[in-house]
Amino acid sequence: MKIEMNEVLTEVRGQVGFITLNRPNALNALNLSMIRALTVCLLAWQDDPSVQAVAIRGCNKVGPFGAFCAGGDIRFFHQALLSGDPTPEDFFTEEYTLNHLIHSYVKPFIAFMDGVVMGGGMGISQGASHRLVTGRTQMAMPETTIGLFPDVGGGYFLSRCPGFAGEWLALTGSTLGAGDAITLGLADHCLDHAQLHLAWDTLATITPADPSQLENWIAIYSIAFDACSTSTTSQIDQYFSRNSVLDIVQALEVDPSDWAQATANQLRQRSPLLLNVALAQIRRARHLSIAQTLRMERDMMRHCFYPRHLGRRGQQSDTAEGIRALVIDKDNAPHWNPSRIEDVSPEMVDTFFVSPWQAHCHPLRHLS
Repeated sequence: MKIEMNEVLTEVRGQVGFITLNRPNALNALNLSMIRALTVCLLAWQDDPSVQAVAIRGCNKVGPFGAFCAGGDIRFFHQALLSGDPTPEDFFTEEYTLNHLIHSYVKPFIAFMDGVVMGGGMGISQGASHRLVTGRTQMAMPETTIGLFPDVGGGYFLSRCPGFAGEWLALTGSTLGAGDAITLGLADHCLDHAQLHLAWDTLATITPADPSQLENWIAIYSIAFDACSTSTTSQIDQYFSRNSVLDIVQALEVDPSDWAQATANQLRQRSPLLLNVALAQIRRARHLSIAQTLRMERDMMRHCFYPRHLGRRGQQSDTAEGIRALVIDKDNAPHWNPSRIEDVSPEMVDTFFVSPWQAHCHPLRHLS
């Protein structure tokens, strides 16, 4: 059986449902039609006894693999912010519902996280039962660079990284390779990228409901990886355990080491407001379930697109400005509001966590 849905290709071979994200010119960035296609497919396979597991991969311009998913379609977000198009409301509600479905999926879900895995790509892979990376993996949650926060459940999976690595990743948007991703609990196994096609094809020949067969399959294609350096981990914990973004940055700025100075410079370029929002998000989510986290992030995203709580319109948001500067005009000179970390008040941050919906009519009220 093979079904083609343009940007999402699906087929069942053996006892496995296979998904290929097929939007290579955009590094498989997710749009609403892709989210809907993925959701329909996963719901159907969850109830189909002939499908015992699901595997997902991306593709590049050459063919399968080489890129997983670069996130959501931020050019679309920018157009919506300028025009007042309400479509992002459906996008985020349905995307977060899909994220929750993957986290709670009752069958093995195997994510081939080869190449770029960022933003929304993390959302459709971090809930997988088997998260497979390669030497080509470039993993990040870079949302603060464009005036956003690490959503799609980012609060949940980043807050569960060891120590204070989640705060570091959320604030800086740093990119991880395979070894760092595994060390920080964001991936499970490293595969040889030269063997990905063979691994994908042989998956159709096993009985994935048998845990031993699935683990043996992984063992055949797994390779060794380099772990995080303990010195970097120590530095991350030393600084990102501090109480506020301002405390973190000021402490980094008085440390003359190359790492501290580069990290402080990174943070000074991010949206001061969203840095503070992201730090609060990670620390709140540490005590929340995935469903609670996604509901919180849905509230936060509404406030990013409709910042009435700050007395602004969508066109005046840090999100609109960040996408303009980094993606549209590419001048890399965003005009953040406030412009300095020192000028962000606790009241500005707290309002992002006040839900615009009553509990009984929240768009994600059914997640559990």
